[in-house]
Amino acid sequence: MGLGLVPLGLAFGVFVTHSGLAWWWPSVFTTVIYAGSFEFLLVGLVAAPAALATIALTAFLVNVRHVFYALSFPLHRVQGRAAKVYSTFALTDEAYALTTGEQARSWSGGRIRWLQVFLHLYWVGAATVGALLGSLIPQRVTGLDFAMTALFTVLALDAVRVRRGDLPTPVLALLSALAARVFLPGQMLLAAFTLFTAGLLARHLLTGERPSHA
Repeated sequence: MGLGLVPLGLAFGVFVTHSGLAWWWPSVFTTVIYAGSFEFLLVGLVAAPAALATIALTAFLVNVRHVFYALSFPLHRVQGRAAKVYSTFALTDEAYALTTGEQARSWSGGRIRWLQVFLHLYWVGAATVGALLGSLIPQRVTGLDFAMTALFTVLALDAVRVRRGDLPTPVLALLSALAARVFLPGQMLLAAFTLFTAGLLARHLLTGERPSHA
């Protein structure tokens, strides 16, 4: 999973330096913000520069999905206030996918925390290397921008494989994304997550299905 973050981290470091910012900015963004796609958007907002209200609204719309992640992320296994704070901060898509799967039900809080630490280090390290080599790496490398899409495709396939009898869930996710794309293209991410969550709640009420806990 960490190696899957390297290509995108390299691309982010190159993107920042080619945007005119200093080489150390990728290290700052990835260490302090650590928000993946929002970091790419933030580069343009900082270079503009944009108003703080615009940055705050953009951050909310891009990262609102983490509100839903928190509902099933096994934070209760992580011991210690400082560890819980960091684990909440480092709750990325990749960490969520790994820690809420069937194979992670027996993982200790220490394993969950160190998994998040190493994913964070991969991201910071790759972005820093990309920034330092920014002048040597072309701004456009064919296939590099598909690395994260491929990573999430693998995660989605693993999730479907674990719950083979639950095909309506990916179908519901697809329908939510299509409806958001058609009716609210300007706020597709927020609309898709809202529709998907509403669909899951409606299915639970209609079928009486008990939610699984990691």
